[in-house]
Amino acid sequence: MAESDSAQPERLAIGVIVAPHGTRGEVRMQIWTHFPEHLSDIHEVYLGDEQQPRRLRRIGASRGHATLSLQGVTDRETAEDLRGTVVRIDREQAAPLEEGEFYQFELIGLKVETESGEPLGTVAEIIETGANDVYVIRDAEGKETLVPALKDVVPVIDLEAGKMIVRPLDYWG
Repeated sequence: MAESDSAQPERLAIGVIVAPHGTRGEVRMQIWTHFPEHLSDIHEVYLGDEQQPRRLRRIGASRGHATLSLQGVTDRETAEDLRGTVVRIDREQAAPLEEGEFYQFELIGLKVETESGEPLGTVAEIIETGANDVYVIRDAEGKETLVPALKDVVPVIDLEAGKMIVRPLDYWG
């Protein structure tokens, strides 16, 4: 899920530990990242709010889950204690994005206006639908407008200016 404040996090969540795996301290992680193929390039992770990274000794991923072997986790009991712990990486380790792609946390909080300059609110949430994401735009009164994340509908995303410009669809009325 996307971060709710506008400050850019220094660490990005890539998954959550859901169970121990075996008896030697390995853990199963539910993958949250949209780039699971990038997991093999990661060598350090942060568990929960730990300030020091842990070396990732081995990782294997398949079907939405990964098996991790982590520095300092050598038995099943220690692995069990990590259940529910969010796994994070330094932002610099994140998969590079293509031109015009953004991390969700970068979009949350952007001011949204129409091409004619009419303010609609701010990006409050992003719904992942499978076909395309949908931006939930919320105004000061709490009214929500759903905007499909399509280039024809959202022609401008300007992170430096902190705004998104949308082209209203006919049914927005």
